[in-house]
Amino acid sequence: MDIPTTDDIRALHLRHAPHEEVFERVFTHCEIVWRVAERLMAAADHGVDPELVRAGCLLHDIGVYRLFDAEGRRDDRSYVLHGVLGHEILAAEGLPEVLCRFSSCHTGVGLTKEDILAQGLPLPPADYVAVTPEERLVMYADKFHSKSTPPRFVSPETYTEAVARFGRDKVAAFGSLRAVFGDPELDGLAAAYGHALT
Repeated sequence: MDIPTTDDIRALHLRHAPHEEVFERVFTHCEIVWRVAERLMAAADHGVDPELVRAGCLLHDIGVYRLFDAEGRRDDRSYVLHGVLGHEILAAEGLPEVLCRFSSCHTGVGLTKEDILAQGLPLPPADYVAVTPEERLVMYADKFHSKSTPPRFVSPETYTEAVARFGRDKVAAFGSLRAVFGDPELDGLAAAYGHALT
């Protein structure tokens, strides 16, 4: 499989971003997720393909662009759709399923068909769950940075508190990811990007 280069992925983002400001917010977030994943991979051998992880990190949020209107306002009510929308974008661009899944399978700590039905989420009922070690690492690394206004880094403790509102099973799933991948060093990244660490 040919894995797209960082420049190829950046060009893909630019083609789909509705505005320069939106591109900067989303692509910077994707780069940060890659930096978090790099730190996790450097700390221990997780048996992952680092190039696949890089591409997955850089591609995972491309669906966010479809949530912006012509004036640059984001439809936050439909935010849960961004993974599926990203999968559609990547598939339409001819990328293989192994890359498309990074987009559809990174939300929270995984969305199951049961989650979607129980919460009445506006998603086609299916399992959107990270399965491969690479998918799981990308999903995990994504939890440590938010595209909020202003953008911020998120500590493991803060994310644990936030995910608790979705149930004890989600807290346990995040705890399992922490046990496998460890806690990333975030202070240096937060300082480098000038984003708060909460």
